Amino acid sequence: MKKRLSLKISISGVRGVVGDSLTPQLSASFAQAFGSYLGRGKVIVGQDARISGAMVKNAIYSGILSVGCQPVDVGICPIPSILILTKQRKAIGGIAVTASHNPKDWNGLKFINGKGLFLNHSQIEEFLDIYHQGDFSLAKVENYKSLLYEKNPTNPHLRKLLNYLNVDLIRRKKFKVAADCCNGAGAVLMPQFLKALGCQMILINTTLDGVFAHHPEPIPENISKLSKIIKEKNADIGFVQDADADRLAIVNEKGEPIGEELTLALAVKYILDKKPGPVVTNLSTTQAINDIAGEHNAPVFRTKIGEIHVVEEIINRKALIGGEGNGGVIFPEIHPCRDSFTAMGLTLESMASSGKSISQLQEEIPKYYMIKDKIDGTSEQAYPMLRELKKKYSGKEQISTLDGLKINFRDAWIHIRPSNTESIIRIVAEAKSRDGVEMLLEKFKKEILRILKWK
Repeated sequence: MKKRLSLKISISGVRGVVGDSLTPQLSASFAQAFGSYLGRGKVIVGQDARISGAMVKNAIYSGILSVGCQPVDVGICPIPSILILTKQRKAIGGIAVTASHNPKDWNGLKFINGKGLFLNHSQIEEFLDIYHQGDFSLAKVENYKSLLYEKNPTNPHLRKLLNYLNVDLIRRKKFKVAADCCNGAGAVLMPQFLKALGCQMILINTTLDGVFAHHPEPIPENISKLSKIIKEKNADIGFVQDADADRLAIVNEKGEPIGEELTLALAVKYILDKKPGPVVTNLSTTQAINDIAGEHNAPVFRTKIGEIHVVEEIINRKALIGGEGNGGVIFPEIHPCRDSFTAMGLTLESMASSGKSISQLQEEIPKYYMIKDKIDGTSEQAYPMLRELKKKYSGKEQISTLDGLKINFRDAWIHIRPSNTESIIRIVAEAKSRDGVEMLLEKFKKEILRILKWK
């Protein structure tokens, strides 16, 4: 029972506690199923810097090889670099070994198609059917391939970044940048990226030893050391990556975290100021995105939580930019995936082109107050509770049931949903004032706990 509870299988892939639910045998079986789903060909395999990465990755190689596919080891590598390389090398797919912001005893597998995108819902379902049936296309010995190694896996990613960004403009500013890589995969590319942009660098937590310098989620309480360095060294800006480098938090020149919601908002404003067009984000992202887009008469499309939902809608709507309010900027001109390096590049270019500091740009974003909270609870507990709340608020307020339940009030909203990756119920509330958001959250937490207890 413990294993079933700690193993999470969702559209975000597979995550579990290493040695408990995530074992070598399980990792190999998922790799066999994925290889059987893809067919024969090369499969890119990379990892974040977790200690367990080598164990999981080697189990994956066994599974991939057993079904006649050829794994290509890219080592410790940022997630966006893995996605871009998968497409650039014309591989049939890829696997990223990461548990993103989960604690260090967790790890996971994220599955990538030949377009360099994470599998969508229907693809995941088809692949999981093969896994659950155990119907693997085992190869004959004479069809086994060898393990290949990619020497410079971040090069295609770096080229794409530098080809898009106005590198000369950024270089002329000679920004002093402080960056915290969280001892994660971002440290592989960060020095080359900032050097190419002519930045003076102050880098911390760049040791790839699998020991996170702080909790790997890039939120304000985890970045106090960087804030201190920015003030001491008079840096122009600070950047904080998560463990696999797809998300970014920003710290202004005063050493103040500006909030991960503003990472996307700043990028959206910069892009739409240059050229108005559609924007895609998820239901839990700040209303500031709609306000910014509204100034340009640009439509905003909201999706379920999960990177692939946003990516698919970006592609379908031919959106200029999109992303998630957890610091995940998705800019399809570079690659349709969350990318902390793209977010950094757009932010630096915005500062360079406007001549404004990051705190001045921050002031131009509509002000909202958001609280992200959670309570213990499974999906089985969450859905009856959500039905009760829907019944109560239907007809009184504007609601969405696209992903859990989102209730929109005049100057505030609350979004309640079971997590895709953990046994928790996530609650996100936003309002125009701090008191307003605190009161809204407290009210709904009491309602949720009352219903869960009653149920």
